[in-house]
Amino acid sequence: MAVHLTNRELDVMSVVWQLGSATVAEVRSGLREDLAYTTVLTVLRGLEAKGHVRHETHGKAFRYHPLIAASEVGEGALDRLLDKIYSGSREMLISRLVADENISEQELVRIRELLDKRISEVDR
Repeated sequence: MAVHLTNRELDVMSVVWQLGSATVAEVRSGLREDLAYTTVLTVLRGLEAKGHVRHETHGKAFRYHPLIAASEVGEGALDRLLDKIYSGSREMLISRLVADENISEQELVRIRELLDKRISEVDR
């Protein structure tokens, strides 16, 4: 089942995933936006209430560990993006991705390989 997170929850989870586990202070340091300690704590508590993270006590600090994988969230986010922005058209989404001027030749080659592999699976 796909997991849906708010933008702020996703920002916080991104830091927790990147670090493997994190305290509130470590999450704050890893965020692009300068959020108050209490704001980060509130987000982490909300994520814990939803079953997305758990905490362990380390001295005076709580260390939060992810209970969901980034791929679970990515699936839901991609479904929403596909539906809301690209009217369900995977072709339009991929078209936009490969039209990006910042995409490297190496990335384009890898995308081609993935598409070729998927086409051969469908042809079976």
